[in-house]
Amino acid sequence: MNSETELAPAVASILEAARERGGDDGGAVTVDARSVSDALAQADADGRVPVIAEVKPTSPTADGTREDDPVELAESMVAGGATAISVLTEPSHFGGSPAALTRIREAVDVPVLRKDFVLREAQLDVVEADLLLLIVRFVDDLEGLIAAARERGFQPLVEVHDRKELETALEAGADIIGVNNRDLARLEVDLETFESVAPHVPDDVTLIAESGIASPADVRRMREAGADALLVGSAIMDHAGGDSDVRENTRRLVRADDGTDLT
Repeated sequence: MNSETELAPAVASILEAARERGGDDGGAVTVDARSVSDALAQADADGRVPVIAEVKPTSPTADGTREDDPVELAESMVAGGATAISVLTEPSHFGGSPAALTRIREAVDVPVLRKDFVLREAQLDVVEADLLLLIVRFVDDLEGLIAAARERGFQPLVEVHDRKELETALEAGADIIGVNNRDLARLEVDLETFESVAPHVPDDVTLIAESGIASPADVRRMREAGADALLVGSAIMDHAGGDSDVRENTRRLVRADDGTDLT
């Protein structure tokens, strides 16, 4: 794990809260996961950009909070063409919960990603999800945690920010990798981050662009750089808009490759 002195204060606070959270006392979670590779292939076959739309009530970088029912939000995203749904389960800084993920997974028929700060094996055993986020920067035993996640049936999405972290992820056996365009030291977003890392990702690895994707033009840019899918939160949730149409926000990004001028 990298030095916490390199983290933005908000991220350091999130990480500290994550250390204090345990797992569930009910024992190991096992999952019959919905295949993300099948979902991505179906989106491509349908002519949709594979978008993983994120249910994120709020965040340290958001302009506001969405109070909508998370299930209704997820259903609107799927209706707009989302290939999968990401659900924040971190409660203190993002307003998420495992219970919300469970309700969403019961309501939709696409893969659901649990997005949280998972640091150790016990924290895997909280809720059933199809994918599970593991952040290279915060995990000490990445290979062991990937193996433990797979034993339970999860498909680990391993997040990196630079080429060094990419090498760590590949050495640990990651086959679904997300490149986070947000620098956790300054919370700044730069789409060139993905463009600099993507050429070094093997062809047999599923590659996901994360953060900072705000428009159809951004979608096309990330796709041209090699993204198999895009993880989009704020642009779809539109925290500042309050009652913004989540379905329409999703649709605009999903259709970005079809030749229609949606900018």
